[in-house]
Amino acid sequence: MHVISRKTLIEFYEQPNHKDAKGPLETWYYEAKKAQWESPADVKDLYKSASILKDNRVVFNIAGNKYRLIVRINYASKTVFIRFVGTHKEYDKIDAEVI
Repeated sequence: MHVISRKTLIEFYEQPNHKDAKGPLETWYYEAKKAQWESPADVKDLYKSASILKDNRVVFNIAGNKYRLIVRINYASKTVFIRFVGTHKEYDKIDAEVI
């Protein structure tokens, strides 16, 4: 998969309060990059706790659910668009289906 944009992940985990997110986000990034997801079921095979939303959006729990990552996947073009990364508290303030 082509992940757009890793820069978003880096900017997040380079913040002083989010240093503990670096390992889990980098792990997710490299696993997603190697993946060949063709459907939401393929995502669930690798990430059992992922939440599948409408419009090909997926919510991943990061660092034991301390952080949330929302992506939109275009399965046909094998592209993953990062839409949001934040704390659980920040996630609660957004609408994951429209961000």
